[in-house]
Formats: sequence, structure tokens, C-alpha cells
Amino acid sequence: MTAGIRHDEMRKRNRTMVISAVRQAGRASRTEIARMSGLSHSTISAISSDLIEEGIMRELRDEEAAPARRGRPQVALSLSPDAGRIVVLVLIFNRLTASLVDYCGNKVREKTFRLETLEMSRRELCDAAIRAVREIAGDEGPILHISFGVQGLTDSAGREMLWSPITVHRNIAFAEALENAFGVSVSINNDCNLIALALRWRKPDRYRDNFVAILLSHGIGMGLMVDGRMFTGKNSSGGELGHMTYMPRGALCRCGRLGCVEAYAGNYAIWRKATGQSPMAMPVTDMRAAEMEKLAAEAREEDGPARQAFREAGEAIGYAIGNLFALIDPAPIAMIGQGTAAFDILEPSIRHALAQTLGGQNAQVISFETEPEETPLIAQGSAMLALAELDRSHFGAGAAALSA
Repeated sequence: MTAGIRHDEMRKRNRTMVISAVRQAGRASRTEIARMSGLSHSTISAISSDLIEEGIMRELRDEEAAPARRGRPQVALSLSPDAGRIVVLVLIFNRLTASLVDYCGNKVREKTFRLETLEMSRRELCDAAIRAVREIAGDEGPILHISFGVQGLTDSAGREMLWSPITVHRNIAFAEALENAFGVSVSINNDCNLIALALRWRKPDRYRDNFVAILLSHGIGMGLMVDGRMFTGKNSSGGELGHMTYMPRGALCRCGRLGCVEAYAGNYAIWRKATGQSPMAMPVTDMRAAEMEKLAAEAREEDGPARQAFREAGEAIGYAIGNLFALIDPAPIAMIGQGTAAFDILEPSIRHALAQTLGGQNAQVISFETEPEETPLIAQGSAMLALAELDRSHFGAGAAALSA
């Protein structure tokens, strides 16, 4: 009995390794899969034959395969897009985006819904998510998973949105509501963590084992990868760079506390400072991109209130990064979101503040890259996380195990 269990577990592990290798490469020969996975050619041949028969994988025809090399061309394998579909939801302030994604990770279609998130009840938010899934899934066959990225803190089990600045409600059980409606597994994840996963998928040479993704938008968020693993807390989704204390008893933050990094570096904080308002003024709920672009233009033209606001924002971010790097070694940083349009103004202050901290003693070697759009990254990270889980739990198990 024990030997049978071990054999089944090894078979599942090997199947998952083959699927994962092909997913990572997009298309790969059996020789390339052997190099990536460390499995023997005979094992890969047997597993790939099963996967092709089950409709999970396919052999690419000559016109679909990669350009031929010298000698006998090798048959390339790819995942079958029709093996299954998932729905990806992204909920940020006043906007819900739904995407239908095939098993290869390709977007079949997408739709964005305008919501008034601050005014909606807990039930209305859940119902909006359910309607979005129904509309985007259509009647093209069953979906296998719903992956939900949210702007806010989530629980470590991926079941609830614990807190978010986009709603007055706490502990919204989106996973339970969606599972009851559709009968499929659901995972809820923090938006910045998903951004970090997408970056590692897109640029593995730069974003691999250790890096930081920082969201510069109306709020300030962070996804942190340490030793190849996403940093999360025991009870929640983990790092909240924007709600680290920058100035005790300082400016009012959207979270209701005083002196957070975000209360100086979020879009609303920059606007509040640049327009001469009190640091205790209630944060505005949203800022148009055009308004922030106007402030950035003013900051570039003269050393007035707008430039001072951006300078203060950069300083808050720089000290926060420096304090983080006092705990972990400095690592590559990706700056994401609308705020990157003014990164040329922010960067000098960020680097100056970094240099004042222990973690920034080698500030000159800390590298930044910028990405202006966060929603596509959130969606991609959400999709790839869900598909990788399906590789392990669903397709790695095999048809026989799933029907048992």
C-alpha cells in the first residue's frame, strides 16, 4: 500500500514537472524538457504521450514549431489552450476587470466594469464579482478556477479581503461567495504580490530570487520576493510598505492612522501638499491622471509647492526602502503604476534618502525599472498563479486520479 502511494505521488510530481517545463518555455522539445526538469527521456516520453492523449498537451506541426536547427528537427510540445479555462478578476478602486484565460495563459476576452466601491455594500460587491464571472465566462464550457486579485490586504489562506482603502467593509469573503455560485475553487490574492509574480514571469533574469515591486499610485503597495518565495505573513498577504510609519503623529493616511509612508507619497498626499492643504485634511478618494500630470509638469518647471510635494514623496519612499534593505540585502526594484510618470522627479529624492539609511549604504548600485500600468501585471500574475496551481492539483494528478 505504501509503495503504491509513493508511486502515485512520484507520477504526479513528474507529470507536474513536465507540464511546468512546457509552461515556462511556451514550447519545448522532449530534449529541452529533460534539460529543464532533470527527468529521463523515457519518463518524459511516457508522460508526454499520456498528456497528449488526455488533451492537456499537443505536438506542434511544422508550421507552428520554432525555426528548424541543423540536423533532424525535433518535435516541439506545447500546452493545449482548450484543456481548460479560468476566470481572472481584478478589483481596484471603482473598477472590476474580468478576463477569460485559456490553459496556455492567453486572454480569450476581457471586460471592465465601473463600480462605486466606496458606496457599495458587502453583498453588492460580491454580487458584482459573480455577475462579472457569468458575463465573461459565457457558454464556452466550464471554468476550472477563479483567481481574484484585489487592492488590499488578504488573508494567508486566500479566502477573504481583510482590508482595503476601496471599501468601508472588512473581511469580505469573496471566495466563499464565488464558490457557492459556481462550484469551482477560488483564490483571493493581494494585487502587489501578483505584480511581483508577473514580473518574475516576464523578466526572470532580473526578477528571480530577490526583488521588490512597489506600486506608486493613489496608494503605495509592495510585493516582496525573498529567496525565490513570495513574502507573506502567517495571517495575511504580508508586506504593506505604504503603511510603514514614516513620520510618527504625522499626516493623515487613508487607513486612518497618522504618519504612514502613503500619507506623504500617495497621489492624494502629493496633491494635498502641492495645493497647500493641511496634512490632516481628509484624503480625497481618487485622483485623475491628468491632475497628477499637471502637478508633475509644474514640478519640472519651477522649485515651488509641486516640486516640494514630489520631493517629500520621494524622501518617504527612499527611507522606507532603506529601512527594508536594513533587514534584507538590497535587491532590484520595480516601480509600477501611474506614479512612475513622475519618477524622474521622485528618483533624486529617493536616492538621497536611501543614502542616509543603513540599508542604502550602497544606494548607487540599487537599480530601478518602471512599468506604468499595474492592472495587466495584476491580471497576468493572477492567471499564472492559478494555472500553476491547476498544473499541480488538477492536471498533474492525471485523469484517473481526478475521476477516482
